[in-house]
Amino acid sequence: MENLRFQVVGEAFKKKPLDVKCPSERPCEYFGKNVFNREKMYKYLPKDVYEKLTDAIDNGTRLDRSVADAVAAGIKQWATENGVTHYTHWFQPLTEGTAEKHDSFVEHDYKGGMVEEFSGKLLVQQEPDASSFPSGGIRNTFEARGYSAWDPTSPVFIMDDTLCIPTVFISYTGEALDYKAPLLRALHAVDKAATDVCRYFYPEVKNVRSNLGWEQEYFLVDEGLYSARPDLMLTGRTLMGHDSAKNQQMDDHYFGTIPDRVQAFMKDLEIQALELGIPCKTRHNEVAPNQFELAPIYEECNLAVDHNMLLMSLMKRVARKHGFRVLLHEKPFAGINGSGKHNNWSLSTDTGVLLHGPGKTPMDNLRFAVFIVETLMGVYRHNGLLKASIMSATNAHRLGANEAPPAIISSFLGSQLSELLDHIEKSDKDDLFAVMGKQGLKLDIPEIPELFIDNTDRNRTSPFAFTGNRFEFRAVGSEANCASAMIALNSAVAEALVCFKKRVDALIAKGEDKTSAIIDVIREDIKTCKPVRFDGNGYSDEWVEEAMRRGLDCEKSCPVIFERYLDEDSISMFESLNVMSRKELEARNEVKWETYTKKIQIEARVMGDLSMNHIIPVATHYQSQLIKNVQNMRGIFDTEKADKLSARNIKLIEEIADRTATIERGVEELVQARKVANRIDDEHAKAIAYHDTVAPKMEEIRYQIDKLELIVEDDLWTLPKYRELLFIR
Repeated sequence: MENLRFQVVGEAFKKKPLDVKCPSERPCEYFGKNVFNREKMYKYLPKDVYEKLTDAIDNGTRLDRSVADAVAAGIKQWATENGVTHYTHWFQPLTEGTAEKHDSFVEHDYKGGMVEEFSGKLLVQQEPDASSFPSGGIRNTFEARGYSAWDPTSPVFIMDDTLCIPTVFISYTGEALDYKAPLLRALHAVDKAATDVCRYFYPEVKNVRSNLGWEQEYFLVDEGLYSARPDLMLTGRTLMGHDSAKNQQMDDHYFGTIPDRVQAFMKDLEIQALELGIPCKTRHNEVAPNQFELAPIYEECNLAVDHNMLLMSLMKRVARKHGFRVLLHEKPFAGINGSGKHNNWSLSTDTGVLLHGPGKTPMDNLRFAVFIVETLMGVYRHNGLLKASIMSATNAHRLGANEAPPAIISSFLGSQLSELLDHIEKSDKDDLFAVMGKQGLKLDIPEIPELFIDNTDRNRTSPFAFTGNRFEFRAVGSEANCASAMIALNSAVAEALVCFKKRVDALIAKGEDKTSAIIDVIREDIKTCKPVRFDGNGYSDEWVEEAMRRGLDCEKSCPVIFERYLDEDSISMFESLNVMSRKELEARNEVKWETYTKKIQIEARVMGDLSMNHIIPVATHYQSQLIKNVQNMRGIFDTEKADKLSARNIKLIEEIADRTATIERGVEELVQARKVANRIDDEHAKAIAYHDTVAPKMEEIRYQIDKLELIVEDDLWTLPKYRELLFIR
């Protein structure tokens, strides 16, 4: 019987790209087709309702619930005209995914028939079962009530025949059980804090918004090969597998020609994403084989988070249509680059970008310096918290390797910006802010036009790098909800700005000139946050030692890193800004520890199953063939000659015996380590036990399996190998 592995590999080679048809020639013609955007609001809503709704979206004014019925009627009319029959509150529980419960529009007409209805009450509020989602102990199993509530700042959209309404998700007792509620609070906090500081420079500023542009990296694997790898199916990553002779060492995949099947997938994905209002901009091959990236134009932070969550769900659906599976795990393959999701973050007012510099006047440059430095102050004060916000069992595999930012949060500014801050710190107040703009770079090729060089280079080893008019938070994982990092970052910056304004106002109250007061405070902060500034190689061992001397958080244990959420400084910040309460933070950490434990637990069980039911049977079967060969040789030749001719096989027989015995012992020890850890009641202690005693044993078993893969006859090995998983197009 032919090995299933060869069947699925053969079928993968035969697959052709699907023919993807665009709904029209120009993307601008179908962009937002399935979104209840401003254009559709204006068409389907009464004028006064439209004005109230857009005022709430633009200016954060409270939306009068009395207008909900009119909004619901307009949305329902638009939706039914587009074939919609159901609606759902679409929310983001603490599962790293999204959730939805579909209800139809139909109701009894009490005359023996049915009518289609959708009221403002159904738009504004629904009641999912809060006990069935992670709550960290806020909800008991018998306390089921929870509420989802409409977020009007994120437009409703259509998926297939269902109207999706973005919502927050809270418990019956009012605590947030999702990512959106604290994100909206953090965005409100940074809006207020940044607006207050902005008015030192621009009194006309009305509000400040946080912007986010994410860069989604992912792998594609042929669906047949994926189905033949239980570890990929159940854990999202390969728990075993020797690296291919050729992987990414030639750098030939990066920015290379996109394979035809992948191009068809990307085209289909972009069309559907654009119809949902996701402004896709960039697509390309990434560094590792079969790794790719999609990035949109930046958007308001809350909307960008929603769009990223929607896109990850959409990617999985479209990939299956094209015979692929999307892998969003940060490290699905050992030995090659993992996947991240760089979060490009900035602040902008209704008049311009606050981090954009240099300005045309000294006050513009002072504004630029203030917002740069106070961002750094937030990163410095909450260094460990920012790392906790991006840490997970999956992202831990990627951080710290020479492919991603190290597990130390520092900020790269570049020489010009560093010189500017040093200049502010040391110079007279009258001799400040002579920052350079973009300068020309002439090449000795007459056909090439003059290039303009940015104020900063890029440092790929920096987790939080300034890149011209924004900071790039590069440590966020590919399958993460961006909201986690954005809640921490926006809160940290908001707190820094509140503190900055309080100190400036105190100096002004004492009679100091406003500009002089701003400079005095900013100088103090430049000195304070200097430890977080680092422009060198973040991969070097020297940097780890230097970071420890600077007092930066260098912890690598995922469960321990989560503890930073419960530091008194973190709790004080979140509570003072009304982002999250102590109770909510404690509950979320319970969820984080429990999630970490469960992910490692699942991996350990899959590892044990594959070891005992795939690897050892295949290895011992091959060993039996080798033994039979040796026995046959001894039947033909004398013992001395037979042993000489069979020396290689005898060596392999012994090696297989040693390695399979080591694997069996390792699996037994793995099971025992799990049992010991499972008896621990405290979720924190249990997560630490899984990190310290269970996860390391899996690596020891993997080492032996990967060595066996090189020994066992290729025809017998049942699991698709890296050379097949990574190079099928």
